[in-house]
Amino acid sequence: MRGELTAKGRATRARIVEGAAAVLRERGVAMATLDDVMARTGTSKSQLFHYFPSGKDELLVAVAQYEADQVLEDQQPYLGCLDSWEAWQRWRDVVVERYEAQGDQCPLGSLFLQIGRSTPGTRAIVTELMRRWQESLAAGIRALQATGRLPAGIDVDTRAAALLAAVQGGVSILLSTGRSAHLRAALDQGIADLRQAAMTAAVVRPPSTSSTMPCTNDDSSPAR
Repeated sequence: MRGELTAKGRATRARIVEGAAAVLRERGVAMATLDDVMARTGTSKSQLFHYFPSGKDELLVAVAQYEADQVLEDQQPYLGCLDSWEAWQRWRDVVVERYEAQGDQCPLGSLFLQIGRSTPGTRAIVTELMRRWQESLAAGIRALQATGRLPAGIDVDTRAAALLAAVQGGVSILLSTGRSAHLRAALDQGIADLRQAAMTAAVVRPPSTSSTMPCTNDDSSPAR
Protein backbone atom coordinates (compact mmCIF):
# COMPACT_ATOMS: atom_id res chain seq x y z
CA MET A 1 0.00 0.00 0.00
CA ARG A 2 1.42 3.37 -0.99
CA GLY A 3 0.72 6.87 0.25
CA GLU A 4 -0.96 8.24 3.36
CA LEU A 5 -4.35 6.78 4.21
CA THR A 6 -7.37 8.95 4.78
CA ALA A 7 -9.31 8.64 8.03
CA LYS A 8 -11.80 6.42 6.21
CA GLY A 9 -8.98 4.35 4.78
CA ARG A 10 -7.40 3.87 8.22
CA ALA A 11 -10.76 2.81 9.62
CA THR A 12 -11.27 0.30 6.80
CA ARG A 13 -7.78 -1.14 7.23
CA ALA A 14 -8.29 -1.44 11.00
CA ARG A 15 -11.62 -3.20 10.41
CA ILE A 16 -9.94 -5.72 8.11
CA VAL A 17 -7.16 -6.38 10.62
CA GLU A 18 -9.59 -6.83 13.53
CA GLY A 19 -11.80 -9.11 11.44
CA ALA A 20 -8.79 -11.13 10.32
CA ALA A 21 -7.68 -11.47 13.94
CA ALA A 22 -11.10 -12.88 14.87
CA VAL A 23 -10.99 -15.34 11.96
CA LEU A 24 -7.50 -16.51 12.91
CA ARG A 25 -8.53 -17.10 16.52
CA GLU A 26 -11.49 -19.18 15.40
CA ARG A 27 -9.98 -21.15 12.54
CA GLY A 28 -6.26 -21.04 13.19
CA VAL A 29 -3.58 -19.57 10.97
CA ALA A 30 -3.19 -22.64 8.77
CA MET A 31 -6.92 -23.03 8.02
CA ALA A 32 -7.93 -19.38 7.66
CA THR A 33 -8.14 -18.01 4.11
CA LEU A 34 -8.45 -14.58 2.59
CA ASP A 35 -11.97 -15.55 1.53
CA ASP A 36 -12.80 -16.07 5.21
CA VAL A 37 -11.47 -12.62 6.01
CA MET A 38 -13.39 -11.01 3.15
CA ALA A 39 -16.60 -12.70 4.28
CA ARG A 40 -16.10 -11.61 7.89
CA THR A 41 -15.23 -8.01 7.06
CA GLY A 42 -17.50 -7.45 4.07
CA THR A 43 -14.62 -6.43 1.84
CA SER A 44 -13.81 -7.29 -1.76
CA LYS A 45 -10.58 -8.82 -3.02
CA SER A 46 -9.60 -5.52 -4.61
CA GLN A 47 -10.10 -3.75 -1.27
CA LEU A 48 -8.09 -6.36 0.58
CA PHE A 49 -5.17 -6.13 -1.83
CA HIS A 50 -5.37 -2.34 -1.84
CA TYR A 51 -4.50 -2.32 1.87
CA PHE A 52 -2.34 -5.45 1.80
CA PRO A 53 -0.71 -5.69 -1.65
CA SER A 54 1.44 -8.68 -0.68
CA GLY A 55 -1.59 -10.68 0.36
CA LYS A 56 -1.89 -13.03 3.31
CA ASP A 57 1.66 -12.69 4.63
CA GLU A 58 1.36 -8.91 4.87
CA LEU A 59 -2.03 -9.22 6.52
CA LEU A 60 -0.62 -11.73 9.04
CA VAL A 61 2.11 -9.27 10.02
CA ALA A 62 -0.53 -6.56 10.55
CA VAL A 63 -2.59 -8.94 12.69
CA ALA A 64 0.53 -9.84 14.66
CA GLN A 65 1.05 -6.15 15.43
CA TYR A 66 -2.60 -5.84 16.43
CA GLU A 67 -2.36 -8.86 18.75
CA ALA A 68 0.89 -7.55 20.26
CA ASP A 69 -0.81 -4.24 21.03
CA GLN A 70 -3.71 -6.14 22.60
CA VAL A 71 -1.35 -7.95 24.97
CA LEU A 72 -0.56 -4.64 26.66
CA GLU A 73 -4.00 -3.10 26.22
CA ASP A 74 -5.58 -6.04 28.03
CA GLN A 75 -3.45 -5.26 31.10
CA GLN A 76 -4.70 -1.69 31.38
CA PRO A 77 -5.39 0.41 33.33
CA TYR A 78 -3.32 -1.51 35.87
CA LEU A 79 -0.05 -1.93 33.95
CA GLY A 80 0.15 1.81 33.48
CA CYS A 81 -0.44 2.63 37.15
CA LEU A 82 1.59 0.28 39.35
CA ASP A 83 2.06 2.79 42.16
CA SER A 84 0.91 0.67 45.11
CA TRP A 85 1.03 -2.97 46.21
CA GLU A 86 -2.72 -3.15 45.66
CA ALA A 87 -2.22 -2.02 42.05
CA TRP A 88 0.43 -4.71 41.53
CA GLN A 89 -2.00 -7.33 42.86
CA ARG A 90 -4.76 -6.15 40.52
CA TRP A 91 -2.33 -6.27 37.59
CA ARG A 92 -1.31 -9.80 38.58
CA ASP A 93 -4.96 -10.89 38.68
CA VAL A 94 -5.70 -9.39 35.26
CA VAL A 95 -2.69 -11.15 33.70
CA VAL A 96 -3.70 -14.50 35.18
CA GLU A 97 -7.33 -14.06 34.12
CA ARG A 98 -6.34 -13.12 30.58
CA TYR A 99 -4.15 -16.14 30.03
CA GLU A 100 -6.48 -18.54 31.82
CA ALA A 101 -9.30 -17.40 29.53
CA GLN A 102 -7.00 -17.83 26.55
CA GLY A 103 -6.04 -21.33 27.66
CA ASP A 104 -3.67 -23.21 25.42
CA GLN A 105 -4.54 -21.01 22.45
CA CYS A 106 -2.23 -18.08 21.85
CA PRO A 107 -3.14 -16.01 18.77
CA LEU A 108 0.16 -14.15 18.83
CA GLY A 109 2.24 -17.29 19.32
CA SER A 110 0.39 -19.12 16.55
CA LEU A 111 0.98 -16.26 14.16
CA PHE A 112 4.71 -16.22 14.77
CA LEU A 113 4.95 -19.98 14.40
CA GLN A 114 3.14 -19.74 11.07
CA ILE A 115 4.89 -16.75 9.48
CA GLY A 116 8.27 -17.47 10.99
CA ARG A 117 11.02 -15.34 12.40
CA SER A 118 12.39 -14.62 8.94
CA THR A 119 9.29 -12.73 7.79
CA PRO A 120 10.15 -9.01 7.67
CA GLY A 121 8.86 -7.14 10.68
CA THR A 122 7.86 -10.09 12.86
CA ARG A 123 10.94 -10.16 15.07
CA ALA A 124 10.73 -6.37 15.43
CA ILE A 125 7.11 -6.69 16.60
CA VAL A 126 8.05 -9.12 19.37
CA THR A 127 11.12 -7.09 20.36
CA GLU A 128 9.08 -3.90 20.62
CA LEU A 129 6.32 -5.64 22.59
CA MET A 130 8.81 -6.94 25.14
CA ARG A 131 10.53 -3.54 25.36
CA ARG A 132 7.27 -1.72 26.04
CA TRP A 133 6.14 -4.35 28.55
CA GLN A 134 9.43 -4.28 30.46
CA GLU A 135 9.46 -0.48 30.47
CA SER A 136 5.96 -0.44 31.96
CA LEU A 137 7.04 -2.81 34.74
CA ALA A 138 10.15 -0.71 35.37
CA ALA A 139 7.97 2.42 35.58
CA GLY A 140 5.83 0.63 38.17
CA ILE A 141 8.87 -0.24 40.29
CA ARG A 142 10.05 3.36 40.10
CA ALA A 143 6.57 4.49 41.16
CA LEU A 144 6.94 2.35 44.28
CA GLN A 145 10.31 3.98 44.93
CA ALA A 146 8.81 7.43 44.48
CA THR A 147 6.15 6.72 47.14
CA GLY A 148 8.70 5.23 49.54
CA ARG A 149 7.53 1.65 49.20
CA LEU A 150 10.83 0.46 47.74
CA PRO A 151 14.43 1.52 48.39
CA ALA A 152 16.19 3.65 45.82
CA GLY A 153 19.10 1.25 45.52
CA ILE A 154 17.44 -1.74 43.87
CA ASP A 155 18.24 -2.52 40.24
CA VAL A 156 14.99 -1.50 38.57
CA ASP A 157 15.76 -2.75 35.07
CA THR A 158 16.93 -6.16 36.28
CA ARG A 159 13.84 -6.58 38.45
CA ALA A 160 11.56 -5.62 35.56
CA ALA A 161 13.36 -8.00 33.19
CA ALA A 162 13.06 -10.84 35.71
CA LEU A 163 9.33 -10.21 36.16
CA LEU A 164 8.76 -10.21 32.41
CA ALA A 165 10.76 -13.42 32.03
CA ALA A 166 8.71 -14.99 34.82
CA VAL A 167 5.46 -14.08 33.07
CA GLN A 168 6.67 -15.42 29.73
CA GLY A 169 7.88 -18.64 31.32
CA GLY A 170 4.59 -19.17 33.09
CA VAL A 171 2.63 -18.48 29.91
CA SER A 172 4.81 -20.91 27.94
CA ILE A 173 4.07 -23.68 30.44
CA LEU A 174 0.37 -22.80 30.38
CA LEU A 175 0.35 -23.08 26.58
CA SER A 176 2.03 -26.49 26.82
CA THR A 177 -0.06 -27.94 29.66
CA GLY A 178 -3.22 -25.87 29.84
CA ARG A 179 -2.48 -25.16 33.51
CA SER A 180 -1.83 -21.75 35.02
CA ALA A 181 -0.20 -22.83 38.31
CA HIS A 182 3.30 -21.88 37.14
CA LEU A 183 2.16 -18.48 35.87
CA ARG A 184 0.46 -17.79 39.20
CA ALA A 185 3.54 -18.90 41.12
CA ALA A 186 5.89 -16.82 38.97
CA LEU A 187 3.86 -13.64 39.41
CA ASP A 188 3.31 -14.20 43.12
CA GLN A 189 7.00 -14.85 43.72
CA GLY A 190 8.09 -11.86 41.66
CA ILE A 191 5.85 -9.50 43.60
CA ALA A 192 6.81 -11.16 46.89
CA ASP A 193 10.48 -10.58 46.08
CA LEU A 194 9.78 -6.88 45.59
CA ARG A 195 7.94 -6.70 48.89
CA GLN A 196 10.78 -8.51 50.61
CA ALA A 197 13.20 -5.91 49.30
CA ALA A 198 11.02 -3.26 50.91
CA MET A 199 10.93 -5.08 54.24
CA THR A 200 14.66 -5.79 54.26
CA ALA A 201 15.51 -2.16 53.66
CA ALA A 202 12.97 -0.96 56.23
CA VAL A 203 11.72 1.63 53.78
CA VAL A 204 10.17 4.76 55.23
CA ARG A 205 7.48 6.49 53.21
CA PRO A 206 8.21 10.10 52.22
CA PRO A 207 6.11 12.92 53.71
CA SER A 208 2.64 13.38 52.27
CA THR A 209 3.74 16.75 50.91
CA SER A 210 5.73 14.97 48.19
CA SER A 211 5.24 16.54 44.78
CA THR A 212 4.88 13.10 43.21
CA MET A 213 1.34 12.76 41.92
CA PRO A 214 -0.03 9.24 42.31
CA CYS A 215 -1.83 7.83 39.33
CA THR A 216 -5.36 6.67 39.86
CA ASN A 217 -6.94 3.51 38.57
CA ASP A 218 -10.53 3.50 37.49
CA ASP A 219 -11.63 0.08 38.68
CA SER A 220 -14.77 0.43 36.58
CA SER A 221 -12.68 0.22 33.42
CA PRO A 222 -13.12 -3.23 31.88
CA ALA A 223 -10.00 -5.30 31.41
CA ARG A 224 -10.22 -7.39 28.29
